[in-house]
Amino acid sequence: MNPLLATLGGKLTERWLNSLALPGALFLATTAVGTVMGHRHWHDVDRLRTTLDELAAHPALDRTGTAALLIAFFLLAATAASLCAQFLGNAIERWQLRFGRDPFSRARTTRRALRWRQRDAELTLAIEHAHRAGTGPGGGGTGANAALARVQALTEARDRIALREPARPTWYGDRMQAAADRVEAAYGVDLAVLWPRVWLILPEPAVRRIQSAHDSFSSAARLAAWAVGYALLACWWWPAALAAVGCAVAARPRARSALDALAELIEAAVDVHGLGWPPGSGCCLRRRRDG
Repeated sequence: MNPLLATLGGKLTERWLNSLALPGALFLATTAVGTVMGHRHWHDVDRLRTTLDELAAHPALDRTGTAALLIAFFLLAATAASLCAQFLGNAIERWQLRFGRDPFSRARTTRRALRWRQRDAELTLAIEHAHRAGTGPGGGGTGANAALARVQALTEARDRIALREPARPTWYGDRMQAAADRVEAAYGVDLAVLWPRVWLILPEPAVRRIQSAHDSFSSAARLAAWAVGYALLACWWWPAALAAVGCAVAARPRARSALDALAELIEAAVDVHGLGWPPGSGCCLRRRRDG
């Protein structure tokens, strides 16, 4: 029992350091540097060094108890900052997957659908042109290759908007909606109703892979939350804006790849493990959509 408890304690400590303490400590350290230097002295390293020397020479820090309390307070503050980032990350995750019936969401959905239809029309014309270039006299040459390259580029541009005509305000919501639409078209059931039942019969390896993809998506949302935090810090120390931009740039492709992998894994789980339902049971899992 003691080795088991020691192993669990070590894993919990490692997870706490990686997911809570270290990101929060980095943010607090950046906040302290920005507070000391400010906009006017943003690159004045001597000012920061002088402040650190004065702090280290403070008589109260000579006491072991005071130093220990300061370290404990710093770790608690770092953990609190990371918990705030997690809370904001969860809100960002829900916002990314929202359906949206408010005027702003409907307007965004309409605008995305218009862009998607324009890209789809361009793609249709490019496919027709590629077909003519490939079947006409001298087809298969440089002209045909260029036409196929244009078709591929237009397909990628359209899919960056959505895999199907947008029905939600964001790419993320549309990606999950595309998975739900495919499951409904293939099996005649609503994925939202079917999925809890499939989840109960999934083997452990499938559960781990799906959970890993979801954790990656949540991690990208937390990275976006840190981008918001550093953007706020940039109001006092503008170099923090560089960290905000870096976090935001890294978060978007990570979120897209993670959610795309999650949607594919969910579809695969339904295909592999959701086919054992008795005939006619799908009618019990149908649910009329709210529009």
